[in-house]
Amino acid sequence: MSTHTTPAATAGSKPGITAVDIAYIAVFAAIFWILGFVSIPVGTAGVPIVLQNAAAILTGLVLGARRGTASVVLILLIGLAFPVLAGGRTTLYALGSPTAGYLVGYIISAAVAGAIAYSALRSSKAGRVILFLVAGYLGLALQYLFGVFGLMLRADLSFGAAWLAQVPFLPADAAKIAVMVIIALAVHAAFPDMRRR
Repeated sequence: MSTHTTPAATAGSKPGITAVDIAYIAVFAAIFWILGFVSIPVGTAGVPIVLQNAAAILTGLVLGARRGTASVVLILLIGLAFPVLAGGRTTLYALGSPTAGYLVGYIISAAVAGAIAYSALRSSKAGRVILFLVAGYLGLALQYLFGVFGLMLRADLSFGAAWLAQVPFLPADAAKIAVMVIIALAVHAAFPDMRRR
């Protein structure tokens, strides 16, 4: 009996990255970069209100864990040489500032939000909405958590003080995530093949 492997036999294997994946990753990295032009100073810890935290979560919700994480990592790598972060900062500058922890949070939130969102695509419409909201707000909570550690390290704040420094951002961030969830759901409804099989 022949042991030749047919295309049908490998159809269920996990595909590698494709040109389409690379295009999606690049497009969302560009969106992340563009949203970096929005930076509103607030609070006393040196952390501004930005749209890039929401962009990281949107990237995960739309692209899934692997591609979403790759997109955020890509823009942070580009940021080593170019000022792609909010306020015209480079990644190196941000790593030495009170916002250092948020950069880690961007990567983790994209991965976690993406994993939850793509598992939700198999759910009913109502279940999908609920899980996308869970994905978005859990991603935000993780950004805050890593941001707290960054504030403790770079701004010499106590754990409690670092958490309190997040309070001014809560209303705006909650609204931003709700909008990102709506956008992500609309993208998946318009492009059902966004999720690779």
